[in-house]
Amino acid sequence: MTRKLAYMGLICAAALILSYIESLIPFFAGIPGMKLGLPNAAVVTVLYLYSWKEAALVNLVRILATGFLFGNMFSIAYSAAGALLSLLCMALMKQTDRFSPAGVSIVGGVAHNAGQVIVAAAVVENAKVGYYFLPLAIAGVVTGALIGAVSGLLIPRLRFLTGESA
Repeated sequence: MTRKLAYMGLICAAALILSYIESLIPFFAGIPGMKLGLPNAAVVTVLYLYSWKEAALVNLVRILATGFLFGNMFSIAYSAAGALLSLLCMALMKQTDRFSPAGVSIVGGVAHNAGQVIVAAAVVENAKVGYYFLPLAIAGVVTGALIGAVSGLLIPRLRFLTGESA
């Protein structure tokens, strides 16, 4: 248990570092809120190494720490909505055992963007922000595939974290 807690702390720290790195990358494609999703590599990896519960914990710690350090309450709300929907969809996809980490991550990227658009529509009280969803979904597919590929490489290399053999 202590070993698992220590690894979870390291993974949370890695997710926080990836969030910070992502904030330094000037990535603006004309769509507000579009990001690369680097911290999702930690979440997808934890989802495969442990379970959705541990992945939810990593997501929660990362969102709160990143929000308080680099953002505000709105950034926490947007991230939390996206992360909740994303994790739900990724956990369901993983449970089927039909998708690779890249496939699961793609679904997570698109779902994350959907969650953020839903919150944005509620905040501005205008459903027209839904027009942003298509370009965000395309970005979610591309970045989800890349993040999922990275996670697919990490998972077998980090399998020792769970105490299982490869």
